[in-house]
Amino acid sequence: MSIPINIETVLSGTVVEGTRLELKEGWNPKTVMRTVCAFANDFENEGSGYIVIGVQDANGKPKRPVLGFNPDGFERVQKDMIGYCNLVQPNYMPRLSLEEIDGKHVLVIWVPAGSNRPYKVPDDVLTKHKTYNYRIRQFSSSVIPNAEQESELVQLTARIPFDDRVNSLTGIENLSFDLMRGHLAKIKSKLFNESATMTLEELATAMNLCEGAQEHLFPKNVGLLMFSENPKQFFPGVQIDVVEFPYGVGAKEFNEKTFDGAIQKQLTNALSYIQTNIIKSKVKKYADRAEADKIFNYPYEAIEEALANAVYHRNYELREPIEVRVLPEAIEIISYNGIDPSLKQVDFDSGIVRIRRYRNRRIGGFLKELELTEGRGTGIPTIIRTLKNNGSPAPVFDTDEPNRSYFVIEIKIHPDFVEDEATSESGKERLVEGLVERLVENETGSQIGSAVLELKKEFGTIKKRINLGVEENIRFLRINYGVFTGYLRGKYGLNPEKITTEFGERSLWIIMLMSIEPSLSRSNIAEIIGTSLSTIEKDVRKLRKAKIIERKGSAKTGLWQILEN
Repeated sequence: MSIPINIETVLSGTVVEGTRLELKEGWNPKTVMRTVCAFANDFENEGSGYIVIGVQDANGKPKRPVLGFNPDGFERVQKDMIGYCNLVQPNYMPRLSLEEIDGKHVLVIWVPAGSNRPYKVPDDVLTKHKTYNYRIRQFSSSVIPNAEQESELVQLTARIPFDDRVNSLTGIENLSFDLMRGHLAKIKSKLFNESATMTLEELATAMNLCEGAQEHLFPKNVGLLMFSENPKQFFPGVQIDVVEFPYGVGAKEFNEKTFDGAIQKQLTNALSYIQTNIIKSKVKKYADRAEADKIFNYPYEAIEEALANAVYHRNYELREPIEVRVLPEAIEIISYNGIDPSLKQVDFDSGIVRIRRYRNRRIGGFLKELELTEGRGTGIPTIIRTLKNNGSPAPVFDTDEPNRSYFVIEIKIHPDFVEDEATSESGKERLVEGLVERLVENETGSQIGSAVLELKKEFGTIKKRINLGVEENIRFLRINYGVFTGYLRGKYGLNPEKITTEFGERSLWIIMLMSIEPSLSRSNIAEIIGTSLSTIEKDVRKLRKAKIIERKGSAKTGLWQILEN
């Protein structure tokens, strides 16, 4: 049976990095089994490894044309491998395939990351007296781990990446035969033609998308995420939300578009929408030379890489969508629940990022096959380089240290696309006024609208308001009680006195703050009025249950809305 990837792609080095590829001129079971063990242990959660026999290694790259492997020896190798793999502790069996390239055959051994690691193998499978050791990949070699590495490898036993885990809550019938074959067609796998006569179960097994007894196979999470028609049925919140705020986050007017389906489809559809509706270009001419430059408000390659990385690295156990916020002067891409703990803010500030261990090794592999993401550790440098070449400001990375609850990439608009009026101080002030006036609207009366505008200015930024201290903030709320309550009555039909009686004065303060700054988080509110986060959460739950307020969007980037009564 063929491997589910094109052999040219395997040898190209663009999808399968050097650490996941071993080239051998001929069949040598002693070294082959060491490498099989190392790939199965998958010490750095990189995913599948490939051993290609019949190819000469020229400084880590395949020498072309290939030497070739005599296909007459394939059956013998298959039989020998059964015996050798029974020596692995616990038992492990890779996949073998004869592939054609350069007019010759090569033997490919596909070694998916094992579900029962750690694995041991004899140092020499051919000797009578065998010494067993663990093996891991270190750069492009299969080595015996040192004491510290061995301890870490043993600890990985209970930490199979979420995307590679078996989902026993549903059945294999929820995988789409058409989506699986469509993927094979796109990557030009030889398995595509063979799959025409396969059953759903056979194809899922061939692509390593299921596990279990033959009579009762269960899908893996990666199969449900990438090869089911409706992943949200199994993973609520698995979607991409593109939200446009033409007047900024504080404005009432915004446009939201949701992309769902298989996650690779979400990614390509969201990117297509952004390319068509958000990205703009202009020709920049110069007085001192004939050549002109074409520049973009947001270079597509940077957006593509940032969003693909969000899909690759997000935590699919959480129910939060990936968010793309299109602001007047920036695009923010937010994924949950943050980045790998091994990465620090200083890594992003320096632009040199290497993830110690990948969260979604299988998703990453499929996205690379589709050329939707690049090789290991190249995403952030690509974003930085693309923005620099376009003349755009450097990206901003927010790792939310030390909580690691989200990760934000902010891509700022090219300076030439920012309107002069909007960049001036008077222009910014008029923009703020426009936002508040949209929130106030005519029915509240021009006098109250003007007063609320002044309160918005006095409130300032969230950081400034917190720094003023609790005493000053309480004074601000109480002194302006009349303006706030008049606004809440006229705009939303609320009865402030009734709210105070039923829920307490603190709950009214919460509503007042939300009405003037909808982007406040619960922790912001707790700091402003000087109480615990748990107390604020309790108050907010009561107000939501009473249908006085609701949250639109996620905990990090959403907005509070006061409901009309």
